Amino acid sequence: MTETQSHNIAIVGAGPGGYAAAFLAADLGMNVTLIDPELNPGGVCLYRGCIPSKALLHVAKLIEESHQSKDWGIEFAQPKIDLPRLRSWKENVVKKLTGGLGILAKQHKVHYVQGRAAFENSTTLRITKSDGSTETLSFDRIVIATGSRPAIIPALKLDSPRMMDSTGALNLEDIPGTLLVVGGGYIGLELGSVYAALGTRVTVVEMLSGLLPGADRDLVAPLHKRLEKMFDVILLNTTVASVKDVGNGIRANLKGQDGEEQEKVFDRVLVSVGRRPNSEIPGLEKTQVKVGARGFIQVNKQLQTDDPAIYAFGDVVGEPMLAHKASHEGRTAVEAIAGHKVAFEPNAIPAVVFTDPEVAWAGLTETQAQNENREVKVAKFPWAASGRAVTPDRPEGLTKLIIDPESERVVGVGIVGVSAGEMIAEGVLAIEMAALAGDLELTIHPHPTLSETIMESAEVFYGTSTDLYRPKRG
Repeated sequence: MTETQSHNIAIVGAGPGGYAAAFLAADLGMNVTLIDPELNPGGVCLYRGCIPSKALLHVAKLIEESHQSKDWGIEFAQPKIDLPRLRSWKENVVKKLTGGLGILAKQHKVHYVQGRAAFENSTTLRITKSDGSTETLSFDRIVIATGSRPAIIPALKLDSPRMMDSTGALNLEDIPGTLLVVGGGYIGLELGSVYAALGTRVTVVEMLSGLLPGADRDLVAPLHKRLEKMFDVILLNTTVASVKDVGNGIRANLKGQDGEEQEKVFDRVLVSVGRRPNSEIPGLEKTQVKVGARGFIQVNKQLQTDDPAIYAFGDVVGEPMLAHKASHEGRTAVEAIAGHKVAFEPNAIPAVVFTDPEVAWAGLTETQAQNENREVKVAKFPWAASGRAVTPDRPEGLTKLIIDPESERVVGVGIVGVSAGEMIAEGVLAIEMAALAGDLELTIHPHPTLSETIMESAEVFYGTSTDLYRPKRG
């Protein structure tokens, strides 16, 4: 502990990874300075990403359920949307969480500086504070956790208030009559769902042949089917060649795979084609830190850069760009600085798309196995056979296990359905602990719950499912 206490470290960036690292470093006895442009810790996730979007998605789900309830014999009046009040509620959620983190920073005795950092050398930072003043501080170790920002397509770069990235979309300045969402990834689909629920006619354009390119097709299919009812249209194998502000809207030139073009005018356009790392840190060239061709800072398994005094983690070092990945990387980096024998080498990092239905997966996907010519067994349990899924009239879900046929180890898990994101952690634990399909089969799950579908997927593998007939193996 004596060696740990001698460290004076700076963490540049106070997102989920940055503040988690700062709090742990302080707990380990380090003198910690946490630097970020915002008033309190939280980063993009809390201020302009995960948290405000999930707040709005909750509202969207509520509205959709009010429409669906007609099938159950319960009818509600058309929802009246008070946009300023909705916006205020969303902002209060953000303030509550970020304000709480500010209090936690003080309790951990973390020195929080609202400002921007620039490197003078490998151990020295020049900090420009929010009030315009500057100070230069030296540290034993500096940790970069600057995150990422929305990617920009040059052809779609247009100086118009009608053009939005994810940050602009979350501001909810109005409810447009029509919205073009460029990109069928998780950000576009989540925010498109919010606007569709609020009454906007949404068009989604995806250049590839399917939505959510990183997910298995059988997991995406139920979501695609539901979104077809929510959205005005979904155009696959289509690109947006150009956009132009025509006064009353944005005229977009849409180009299909066959070369056919069409022009449409939209009230607003949301560009959600991914994110890029914030690695253009002033003065970084004065250090030995190396940045790869895609803009990611290069690190080893201890999250140490090519400069021994500098560590980095989170979105700025590579994909997947996920808050929970950054948090665990941050803890690993701090423990490495403290002299602990650690490495960041997880067997599974869960991914969750918070649409309705949600899509979640971890470990090896079926698509990856096919691309790698890896032999696996896939056991699927359809939620139409789950009493807990049928009771709220949401039977479109699916749970599947990817299993190594020789060892019967669970190497991947995929779920689509209501609350899939809440369920995937059991799959992550199974993969990390090298659990067998038999372990999941023998684990007693509460009834009636959606979590039972994980157990029943394992039963499908052995041909013993209680609620689904499958011929026995062998």
